[in-house]
Amino acid sequence: MLDQLAAGLAEIMTWERMGFALLGCFLGTFFGVMPGLGPVTAIAVLFPITTYLDPLSGIVMLAAIYYGGMYGGSTTAILVNIPGEVASLPAALEGYPMTQRGRAGAALAVAAISSFTAGIIGSLGVIILGSSVAHLALRFGPPEMLGLVLFALTAVAGLVSGSMFKGLSMAALGILLSMVGYDMISGSTVMTGGTWTLAQGFAIVPVMIGLFGIGEILRTLTTRGHSAKSAPLGKLMPTKKELKDSVAPTARGTAQGFSFGLIPGMLPSIMALLSYSWERQRAEKKGGSQFGNGDIRGIAGPEAANNGAAMGGFVPLLSLGIPTGPSMALVLGALMVYGLTPGPTMFTQNAEFTSGILVSFLVANVILLILNLPLVPMWARLARVPFHVMGPLVLILCLVGAYLDRNSFFDIFVCLGAGIFALLCHKASLPLAPLVMGFILGPMLQETMRQSIAMSGTFYLERPIFMAFAGVAILTIAWSIWRARRHTTSLRRAEASS
Repeated sequence: MLDQLAAGLAEIMTWERMGFALLGCFLGTFFGVMPGLGPVTAIAVLFPITTYLDPLSGIVMLAAIYYGGMYGGSTTAILVNIPGEVASLPAALEGYPMTQRGRAGAALAVAAISSFTAGIIGSLGVIILGSSVAHLALRFGPPEMLGLVLFALTAVAGLVSGSMFKGLSMAALGILLSMVGYDMISGSTVMTGGTWTLAQGFAIVPVMIGLFGIGEILRTLTTRGHSAKSAPLGKLMPTKKELKDSVAPTARGTAQGFSFGLIPGMLPSIMALLSYSWERQRAEKKGGSQFGNGDIRGIAGPEAANNGAAMGGFVPLLSLGIPTGPSMALVLGALMVYGLTPGPTMFTQNAEFTSGILVSFLVANVILLILNLPLVPMWARLARVPFHVMGPLVLILCLVGAYLDRNSFFDIFVCLGAGIFALLCHKASLPLAPLVMGFILGPMLQETMRQSIAMSGTFYLERPIFMAFAGVAILTIAWSIWRARRHTTSLRRAEASS
């Protein structure tokens, strides 16, 4: 591991790449403090900028944008009670009451320290586990990868959407969209209507910018917001009691977030909410709970779980080529644009490059801790700027980014169409995460299925690992259906009793 760290440091510790990491942290935090624009939107909108860099610098900047976006959401949640994303909701619930008591600085410091701790430990976890999982995955053939893809799709469809039918339907739509264009294996065009424009297929960048950039902007602009009120920042240094109370939740959140983050579908936002629920239950059992009135434990645990889950998602992404959610799917898309294929070979054929990525996680977390605490007053003022002023500017940036990917006006229309579709999905309560997973993993699903069938017509009975993944996928579907029915039954009972 020390050799890997040394090689990564040699790749990263240049003025140029450190500058890109610093810029990524700043831009990511900028998007994070904007209501409704979280890390996924930040990556989608800013990704075209990174395509002009060399692959390592681009991924370093994307990783920094990702972490900055997560940190920015908690900053505005604590200061002005506006969560930048779902994962920042616990920070708003417990941080804003502290702000009203003049303890905003302490809440921000604990959030930053907890995130930093989880980020550093999670980065080391990726370094330790990544190569081990990759070497294990070298034994995987097409049938095993097919089983893994099926499990990832069903896990995200079930865990994220709440409705297995909606989730699988959106995943199937994503797979269909990924099939549009020229089929390299058969040499024919698929669902193009005979037009050359569609024969190029839908590029990853404009689709992702549309879904998570344009879509979020339209949703926020059409949603009536509330004004942000000023509040005193207070001292940044927490008291000894606050530090003591935050240690155990940070440790639990880091372990829970990283462990569950390895599983497709267990997004950082889900882990943040689960950690908040667990910490609240734990506090209420002990007695003397201040949850809901500004309990530091409700900030430390979820913030650590959020960052821990984010880091855990990089293990299956880099070692298996399987994203665990939309953010990781965007990073996978970025690697594919650079001509890199995440998977076991990342740790063998591209060992130095991978080491550089892993070390950049450590660097980005350090930069965030040093950079953002002094800039808290600036982020607070930015959060108070009306979104109808900032939104159109970000919208223009989205359209420019969509065009620059292939210098195609068609991609601008694709981006706008994806944004409108995302808005309609939000109104219809249709999940976007399975759609993105289907779109990104669709080509891998097709390729591994064709290769598996070519190897043997009964491969599904001959490969134990495939059978194991398929079995877990079926259990995931069954569990999601049972959970939905139980929820429906409980609602009916509640209505009947009332």
